[in-house]
Amino acid sequence: MKILTIESTCDETAAAVITEDLEVLSSVVASQDELHQRFAGVVPEIAARAHLERCLPVIDEAVRKADIQLADIDAVAVANMPGLAGSLLVGVTAAKTLAWLLGKPLIGINHLQGHIYACQVAFKKPIFPCIGLIISGGHSTIYHCKSPFDFEPLGGTIDDAAGESFDKVASMLGLPYPGGPSLSKCALNGDPKAYAFPRPFLNDTSRLDFSFSGLKTAVRYEIAGPGAVDFKSLEIDEQRKADIAASFEQAVVDCLVGKTMQAMKSTGIQRICVGGGVAANKRFRVALEEEVSAAGGELLIAPMHLCTDNAVLGAIAVEKIKAGQVDDLSLDALPGLIRN
Repeated sequence: MKILTIESTCDETAAAVITEDLEVLSSVVASQDELHQRFAGVVPEIAARAHLERCLPVIDEAVRKADIQLADIDAVAVANMPGLAGSLLVGVTAAKTLAWLLGKPLIGINHLQGHIYACQVAFKKPIFPCIGLIISGGHSTIYHCKSPFDFEPLGGTIDDAAGESFDKVASMLGLPYPGGPSLSKCALNGDPKAYAFPRPFLNDTSRLDFSFSGLKTAVRYEIAGPGAVDFKSLEIDEQRKADIAASFEQAVVDCLVGKTMQAMKSTGIQRICVGGGVAANKRFRVALEEEVSAAGGELLIAPMHLCTDNAVLGAIAVEKIKAGQVDDLSLDALPGLIRN
């Protein structure tokens, strides 16, 4: 069986061809970073228009790289939740059209569940049940993942996502977009203990939530103080910039790792699976590996190329087909966070 998977939840247009054995025959991703760089963040209207231009060429390239014909596809899967409304609609419309034209099954998938399932694709072994941590530009959530489709939320951010905070702090420091990689590169030359930025909720064992808004504000005050300020006009010493970046990054990592370990302890589940763009952060990966190993647990983090948005996440469609969970042409885009 060969499944064509389509991803367009945010600003990456992607397609892949995957077999029922989770063999990735092809994976193509078209980035939009250059389109959003001047805005230091994703502009939904621009993202949707770019998906329109790139969706069919990306699908065509994925099919060609898999060395098959479109008629060889046995099913079409698409991430239809959650994400940006306009972006989702492009992918869902393309998937529904192809499924109808080819007379093949259509499978809608939850993008967040796909991020965790990427660990099963990467490590080629069953991963459920597990504690699932999804950290990206739009999500920072801890789940008890009982099965590929049964995710019980244990906690999450009450304001900003970790990735969004990375982008905003990078912008304040005058670092290029996308902010996460730029800030981490800058932080390599900094002292993570130079500034005592807050770690919200870290010592509160009664909840497994994150809060990055106050941390972001603390960094802002350290850079420029209160009141209106034009960050583009600020001149920050390079060492001070690196120290702020390192101290901020360490604070985020401490929160993410601390709450994940609390979830592991409170549930008794020893396997941790992590997905999402922020999971590519090297400081985070090393810190979590050390903590989980010390606690006698098992850590599975998707490889870096499967952390950021890509269509291989759609491999979870294999599980939906096995379970008989096939959709019809009434499948719709669901932009809100679906807690299931």
